[in-house]
Amino acid sequence: MDALCGSKFWDSNLSVHTDNPDLTPCFQNSLLAWVPCIYLWAALPCYLFYLQRHNRGYIVLSHLSRLKTALGVLLWCVSWAELFYSFHGLVHGWAPAPISFVTPLLVGVTMLLATLLIQYERLRGVQSSGVLIIFWFLCVVCAIVPFRSKILAATAKGEVSDPFHFTTFYIYFALVLFALILSCFREKPPFFSPQNVDPNPCPEVSAGFLSRLSFWWFTKMAILGYQRPLEEQDLWSLKEDDCSQKVVNRLLEAWKKLQKQAVGHEAAAASGKKASGEDEVLLGGQPRSQQPSFLWALLATFGPSILISMCFKVVQDLLSFINPQLLSILIRFISNPTAPTWWGFLVAGLMFLCSMAQTLVLHQYFHCIFEMALRLRTAITGVIYRKALVITNSAKRESTVGEIVNLMSVDAQRFMDLAPFLNLVWSAPLQIILAIYFLWQNLGPSILAGVAFMVLLIPLNGAVAVKMRAFQVEQMKFKDSRIKLMSEILGGIKVLKLYAWEPSFLEKVEGIREDELRLLRKSAYLQAISTFTWVCTPFLVTLTTLGVYVSVDQNNVLDAEKAFVSVSLFNLLKIPLNMLPQLISNLIQTSVSLKRIQHFLSQDELDLQCVERKTITPGYAVTIDNGTFTWAPDLPPTLHSLDIQVPKGALVAVVGPVGCGKSSLVSALLGEMEKLEGTVCVKGSVAYVPQGAWIQNCTLQENILFGQALDPKRYQQALKTCALLADLEMLPGGDQTEIGEKGINLSGGQRQRVSLARAVYSEADLFLLDDPLSAVDSHVAKHIFDQVIGPEGVLAGKTRVLVTHSISFLPQMDFIIVLADGQVSEVGSYPALLQRNGSFANFLSNYAPDENEENMKDNRTALEDVEDQEVMLIEDTLSNHTDLTDNEPVMYEVQKQFMRQLSVMSSEGEGQGWPVPRRCLGSAGKEVHTAEAKASGALIQEEKAEMGTVKLSVFWDYAKAMGLYSTVAICLLYPGQSAASIGANVWLSAWTNEAMTESQQNNTSMRLGVYAALGILQGLLVMLSAITLTVGSVQAARFLHQALLHNKMRSPQSFFDTTPSGRILNRFSKDIYVIDEVLAPTILMLLNSFYNSVATLVVIVASTPLFTVVALPLAVFYVLVQRGRDIGRGRSRFPMQSRMRDLIPSEPEADAQPLNHPGALPPCPATYF
Repeated sequence: MDALCGSKFWDSNLSVHTDNPDLTPCFQNSLLAWVPCIYLWAALPCYLFYLQRHNRGYIVLSHLSRLKTALGVLLWCVSWAELFYSFHGLVHGWAPAPISFVTPLLVGVTMLLATLLIQYERLRGVQSSGVLIIFWFLCVVCAIVPFRSKILAATAKGEVSDPFHFTTFYIYFALVLFALILSCFREKPPFFSPQNVDPNPCPEVSAGFLSRLSFWWFTKMAILGYQRPLEEQDLWSLKEDDCSQKVVNRLLEAWKKLQKQAVGHEAAAASGKKASGEDEVLLGGQPRSQQPSFLWALLATFGPSILISMCFKVVQDLLSFINPQLLSILIRFISNPTAPTWWGFLVAGLMFLCSMAQTLVLHQYFHCIFEMALRLRTAITGVIYRKALVITNSAKRESTVGEIVNLMSVDAQRFMDLAPFLNLVWSAPLQIILAIYFLWQNLGPSILAGVAFMVLLIPLNGAVAVKMRAFQVEQMKFKDSRIKLMSEILGGIKVLKLYAWEPSFLEKVEGIREDELRLLRKSAYLQAISTFTWVCTPFLVTLTTLGVYVSVDQNNVLDAEKAFVSVSLFNLLKIPLNMLPQLISNLIQTSVSLKRIQHFLSQDELDLQCVERKTITPGYAVTIDNGTFTWAPDLPPTLHSLDIQVPKGALVAVVGPVGCGKSSLVSALLGEMEKLEGTVCVKGSVAYVPQGAWIQNCTLQENILFGQALDPKRYQQALKTCALLADLEMLPGGDQTEIGEKGINLSGGQRQRVSLARAVYSEADLFLLDDPLSAVDSHVAKHIFDQVIGPEGVLAGKTRVLVTHSISFLPQMDFIIVLADGQVSEVGSYPALLQRNGSFANFLSNYAPDENEENMKDNRTALEDVEDQEVMLIEDTLSNHTDLTDNEPVMYEVQKQFMRQLSVMSSEGEGQGWPVPRRCLGSAGKEVHTAEAKASGALIQEEKAEMGTVKLSVFWDYAKAMGLYSTVAICLLYPGQSAASIGANVWLSAWTNEAMTESQQNNTSMRLGVYAALGILQGLLVMLSAITLTVGSVQAARFLHQALLHNKMRSPQSFFDTTPSGRILNRFSKDIYVIDEVLAPTILMLLNSFYNSVATLVVIVASTPLFTVVALPLAVFYVLVQRGRDIGRGRSRFPMQSRMRDLIPSEPEADAQPLNHPGALPPCPATYF
């Protein structure tokens, strides 16, 4: 380098050992000028790759962009002017140094690159470039030293020795400073940007580099949260990368790709030659079938985000080890009275800058990792949700609704809980290795004693981890059983209350809960042992190391530098060691959840190709050729050798005795059954009306539209033909009335007519009607058949397959399919089947008397006052408050007796009743309530959440649930362990300040003994506090679950009618999980952080009372900004659980609707982001 510059590159007398430091001209013109250029060229490949993958659209050439480009061109001209000046000197015999050619050339090319990069970024839609901001910042920082040097040199000489370079440098400095200022401003949004159409876009998307670095884009939300409690409508729209549609599809694609690879490997293995017996012995048996790994799918989807977070974590970890080295330099500076003063200012400034850089990088890391964790949970929840819609019937028997709800709430949450600790898998060993290396530099081989102690603890913690994992697996089984039972209780709560079965079901749930708590208590005890071990490990390592250091040689003196630098490094060592128990615990829980999720996602799916929709015989809408179907592979076939052809536009009836397979035939056409042989062809879109109508928790209009756009004419026609107009007059809000879960505020007949109206509105090509007329009265059935299904109905010309027991409609059918024992016994028109005198004639002889009696009843009803339409609808409403399934015909006498019972119930006020008009109300309060209900039409109340700060009564309630003795003990033990920690540090400080005699310290044994006693006392207090907190948290979990369960069991039926079951189930799954497994570790972290902060403040104030002047205002400011936390109390999870409970039993109807997707994943709630 000296030859390149023609002068000395480094001079310590000029730069270090002086009161007026400066750098040599060679250093300034070479390395200092090259640093920004090296940075930009090194970052260029990665940045270009990023820009190629992220094109947001081009930005119009603005004045700001023109000005930035002009500055870049000017800087290029200045650099090349210096280069040409050097050539000019060379021509005139001045012989400038080679550095005078190299540096201007390199800087000029780099400035040209920066100018081109400005325009390329504009074309790719980059509003603010972090790469160029850092580049200009480095240019300014590296130019500050020459800026000062040239002024000092000119002042010392009284003149400027080189006017040209002096002038060009200050022009260069002014230009790069101006470029830095301009780069801090962001460009306008690019064309066709989503934020141009979004009314409330997320400001992070368009935020500049500095705004992202300092989170300034969030300031508006923070100020709003300070002014008033935040609500969901205050939130910005989600970023495109955070939306569930995109996140879930990415993970789904990765998972399907792995599934295809696994299928390919299995096919290749099956087609290969079988190994001989000798080969099997040599190879250790046949290889196991390769299953797709859900973990690899997660890594493939979120790997880039994890890599970015790893980069942030590496920088933060390396920066954390700089301060101990600076502390060592600072202590040496203080102990050296002859050192220049500027050394101290430089070291203190470097420590401040290092801490600031560490803080900035750490918070960017947390922002990245938490954002990735939210996307991870969203993707896992969505994949489970979509898988639940396509699993086979045999898989549904194994995976219950309760287990699926647990997978979506508890297991998916565990992946999110693991994410902040995930990088500790490699970061903790890195930090431990670095700490040990620097401790070796400070204390020598004595550190090996501490390392040996840490190695000895590994088997203990390994055994604890294995046992905790076993407990976790068992606990999740009990949790699944409890949630499954709670789901069944909520599904049949009305029957449960009518029969007063609450006590017996309470005992069942509490029995499962006790088994769950027993395992939770064992796991918590192991967690307490693990916590005690890892909390004591840093101190015991410190004690062992210092004890060996002062014992092996009397000349080993524990001075201030060794003690405080070692303590600083031991504190850094404490961080990964303290985090390891949480990491191990989360890894154990997440590994269990990973296996559960992978097992569920590996379940068999329905064959989407079992029903052919592209090719079909011309003129036919449905064809089945030698079809054999079963509900599960381990069950005998339900339908055998079916040969059916349904012409396009035909009206076909499917009849037969109970259990002959009529509903199974419809399910086979929908693809819900497993096809063993034959072919099934269906042409066009399908609308399906099941026996039990599926009603969503939304308005009546939304139930009919089912996601389609509103066509008023078609909508009114559907209402009229399905006899719903009279019902709208009776409902409080008309078609805007909110319908409760499972249609709780509609009668059975009304639910069936809404389901039929949905099918009519869909305008599908094929209508599969699974006995929709059985749920309505005969006169209503006649109206529906004439207006909707029959030859003169609105569906005339459409293909209709009607499963029915009403023989009065059979003469109007185009032809009839008669089933018997899962086979087609007869097919033909009504007259032809009568002439054959076969199974159809037997069917008529069995059900004709019932039909005649129903016709007589219909005639009697027709003689009534036909103007009183409300009577008909009330009769329809009351006569269908049943859950009859499988289309069995009911004897007229039984129906008549049931009608009498329901009439008595109605007269006593026990009906379900909004559709039923009441002649009198019990009180004025009921009248007000009814008026309010009619005004709003709302049934389900919005879930309420507490706003503002958490009330002290909440903490008091949890303290009482834990037990007052446990709470008091915890509050006393934690200050005790903090006091012991302070005492140990104070004692160590006194030890280092002890006077030395003949280069040796006296009372070493006593000092070491007291230090060990204080540390052991701290460990015992930690152990006691952890066990006490464990006992208290398990007791609180039992008490709170018991209180919640008893409260819900004693709630009136009206509560369950107006509260979504998913909301209730969420309390018993996710919230109880938080109480069981999250709250206690969180309290542990809170108490540790609180008492550590208090201890630190006490020590600092005791040694430097002036610190109080700074600490008090900061404390006040910190308390004031602790607002705006309400939005984190999300209320958006219960619709997922509620929709899952409703959707799985009614999946065929949901899948049969072609124009909307109720199974599509709801958008990820913005509250979490």
